[in-house]
Order: sequence, then structure tokens, then C-alpha cells
Amino acid sequence: MRVIDDEGKQVGVFPIREALRLAQERDVDLVEVAPAARPPVCRLLNYGKFLYERTKKERQARKAQKTIEIKEIRMQPKIGAHDLDFKRRRVREFLADGAKVRIRVRFRGRERSYPEIGQALLERLVATLTDVAVVEQMPTIEEGAGSIYVLVAPKVSVHREVKPGESAEAADSLQGSL
Repeated sequence: MRVIDDEGKQVGVFPIREALRLAQERDVDLVEVAPAARPPVCRLLNYGKFLYERTKKERQARKAQKTIEIKEIRMQPKIGAHDLDFKRRRVREFLADGAKVRIRVRFRGRERSYPEIGQALLERLVATLTDVAVVEQMPTIEEGAGSIYVLVAPKVSVHREVKPGESAEAADSLQGSL
């Protein structure tokens, strides 16, 4: 059995009893790391501390993971120009925050007979967002719900944060050189 100490240095190849005695002398645990290897690889380490550090790393990885939020904007096919402009601004705000946006047009009553009106509305709205968004899912009709929706995501671009004491112009000039 190949034995590695807690610093990662190879101690040597020992029989199991000798490796266990060595672990007992050092007051640590003998943990089998690679049982399929020839000879099997074991490490001398404090197993409780090892488990704690592993769960701590997993927790840090989960915390560092960015969750993508999907916001939803709802409207009807008979939306007014000002209301549509307001919804467009809200979509832009959500996209600027890095969220994906589902834009849904809901049909009520006789409006369900004319889904092409809702589709045209979505296409017009998406056309005004091409500078900041990319269509991730084309307009999809939901028969049971009586609605049509499109999913847009923010365009991927290289952003650089301005450090304290650095002017915005300097950051922009560096951005252009990237």
C-alpha cells in the first residue's frame, strides 16, 4: 500500500499493518484514496478536518455560482403605445441586471382567435431590443394558457469594473484595447 503524508509527500510502500501503525504513531487516520491503483494509495490525514474542508469548499463553490433569474413581463395584444414603451424600458432594465426575460402576450376571449396579432407585437418588441438582447427561444404559443411568449437573454459582452481612483475614461480606453 503506497502511503502519502498530510503534506502530499510520498512516504513509501508499506504493508497494511505497517501503514496503520504509522498512522497511529502520527495520531492521524489512514484514508484510502485510490483503491484501483496498484499498489492502492492511502493518505495520512485527520479525516474530520478533511471532511470539514471538503464541505467548506463545496459550500464556497455553491455560493460563487451565479443563478440566472428569469423575469416575466405580461401584456395584452391591445396594449397602448405608452404602456408598450414602459414595458420595453422594464425589459431593458432586467436585461441590464443580467436576467433573462420572458415576454408574454395573454389572450382573452375573442383575442384567442388571432394569435398572429400577439406574435407581431412580440416581433416588434424584440426588434427594438436587438442592441441589448438575443432571442433565446422564438415565439411559442401555449394553447391551454391562451398566450404566446418569447424568451430573451442579455447579449454577452466584456465588462470591466472601474477601480476606485481610476477615471471612467481610462477604463473605457482599456475596454477598447481588449
